[in-house]
Amino acid sequence: MTLSTSTRASALVRRRLVAGVAAGFLGMGAALGSGLMATASAAESTTITGVVLGVGANETQRIVSWYSSADTAQKIQLAPTAEIVNGEFPAGAVSFDAVGAANTSTTGFNRHATISNLREKTAYSYRVGAEGSWSPAYAFKTQDFEGDYDFLFFGDPQIGSSGDRLKDQAGWEDTLKVATAANPNAELLVSAGDHVESANDEGQWTSFLAPEQLRQIPLVATIGNHDVGGKSYEQHHFTPNTDRSSAYYNGDQATRSGGDYWFIHKDVLFIDLNSNSYANPADGSAGGDAAHVAYVTDVINKHGSEAKWKVLVYHHSIYSPASHATDTDNKQRREDFTTAFSNLGVDMVLQGHDHSYSRSYSIKNGQKENPAEKPGAADVFPGPGGVIYVTANSASGSKYYDIKKPDATGTGIRGNGPDPLDANKYWYNSVQNQEHVRSYVKVQVRGDKLVLANVRSGTCAAPNAAVEKGLSCVNTPDGQPVGSIVDNVTVHPFHGDGQAIQVNVPNPAPGEFGWTIDGYNGLVDLGTAQERNGTYFQANGKINPILVSDSRRSLAPWSISANVGDFQDADKTFSGSYLGWNPYVLDAGAGAEAGAPVLSSLDDQGKGLSVSSALAAAAQGHPRGGAKLGADLDLKIPDSIAKGSYRTTLTITALSS
Repeated sequence: MTLSTSTRASALVRRRLVAGVAAGFLGMGAALGSGLMATASAAESTTITGVVLGVGANETQRIVSWYSSADTAQKIQLAPTAEIVNGEFPAGAVSFDAVGAANTSTTGFNRHATISNLREKTAYSYRVGAEGSWSPAYAFKTQDFEGDYDFLFFGDPQIGSSGDRLKDQAGWEDTLKVATAANPNAELLVSAGDHVESANDEGQWTSFLAPEQLRQIPLVATIGNHDVGGKSYEQHHFTPNTDRSSAYYNGDQATRSGGDYWFIHKDVLFIDLNSNSYANPADGSAGGDAAHVAYVTDVINKHGSEAKWKVLVYHHSIYSPASHATDTDNKQRREDFTTAFSNLGVDMVLQGHDHSYSRSYSIKNGQKENPAEKPGAADVFPGPGGVIYVTANSASGSKYYDIKKPDATGTGIRGNGPDPLDANKYWYNSVQNQEHVRSYVKVQVRGDKLVLANVRSGTCAAPNAAVEKGLSCVNTPDGQPVGSIVDNVTVHPFHGDGQAIQVNVPNPAPGEFGWTIDGYNGLVDLGTAQERNGTYFQANGKINPILVSDSRRSLAPWSISANVGDFQDADKTFSGSYLGWNPYVLDAGAGAEAGAPVLSSLDDQGKGLSVSSALAAAAQGHPRGGAKLGADLDLKIPDSIAKGSYRTTLTITALSS
């Protein structure tokens, strides 16, 4: 039999060899240990609410935010879900201390903590609070930390904007249910902002945070214009690498919320902006936009080379098709942002605010990059500086804006004139859509492309609050059910005149540590003990050699040790301490060093092999390879031991890091 252990965790394994005195046999078995886990106790003294799993600075992190009724020391407890036994968290569950302060929009307190050092392709369970006041346990899973993945993008839920908070909540919950069921391995939920109608209405926040998916898949929170004017947004959403200085929000300091932040998830550098700040409050100049551009420039200069794709997220859509398309502030953002984004190599910009769907042409420096690009093209090949701008429709059905007709302002950077290829839509949009049905955007990140799809998450039927309250739904084509595609496009990277060559390099095999008995696991027969000096009996033999192999790249330490129990013959026994050994390395390799000799207790009054003793071990950094281990056995027993055929079990324990 062979036992191997992963380099990712310690392993404890026992195998047994049988030795006899008058007649002996060698037998072998294996026992594998399993982990323990611990349940969350029901919160009594402290009430925990509003738990939301947020994105961390990279794949190995998550930030969890929550509300608490008490101002007490709190934390996150985390353990691999596989270690949960009967809902119990193990004694060794990892803890992360939380910080926070008093809420400003309601009673109670806010807390957040960052989970770090996550392993890839692992299911985790977590709970927040403190002993005696834990939240329920929630679960999430990590995927491979390299390569392809999908994320989902959601337009303004704006819970409460229909006038019926619970109807809005129902639509939001249904969209997340539909989207995650269709995409069970989606790794991020990206928000376009306007989570609620009123920034300080905690009932609306409760409805926004109601879906269980917000505790299972990390949310990339974006602040919208309805989320400002109070601290609730940042109390509910603590974000990584965030600059919350005044340049990134021009509201009153007492209510300022949000900021600009960035993170990297696999091959995408995400930069999320608080687009509520666009003008300098002192003189009306574009001070806020200038600060955002400086922030994006700094982040891309420092971290752009760490990812293949650069995606910006902010609330105020600058190329949308509906009510906000002609807003003065959005026209100003076109002037302030577009050339900078092109120069910085941004690939895609995700936006909300206009409660309708649109996908732009490839835009460079505020103009259509390729006049020949066709409306609704399924494949787009942006050149250097080409950026795709996407506006998401309502994810909750709380509010829709109807598409507006182009005007006579032309195709300049601030213009909203008609597309020469389709006079019914704006010059900058390849696709515009408004059916008064809920939808979401799926983005597939691939090594050689971004694949974007706008997907219906509802129909005219409930839950669809705006339609339930009287808005028409005549734009919905027949036969377009939940899950059907509104728009689909593949964005291909620019390769110039050359040929791009790509290769995917997997993680190296971690290798294994293992051991087995060399050859046939036969009888270790010590024969018949011989009387010595008329005072004791002695028997000698050798263990069956043990083969060790270690191919782990970590070159972590390993050890093989063993011990025996009492020798028994029916109801007669004598102590295993009378057995000693002298270990040695038969064939060198894998850093193997023999353990020290162990004497029979008859020689040194010790405990012999009745306690675990090292057969061999290797230190950190040892070479990979294999070794053969052996040991001479020496049994010395008093001559007062009754006649019989005695056996014991030699239990071998292998440890590896």
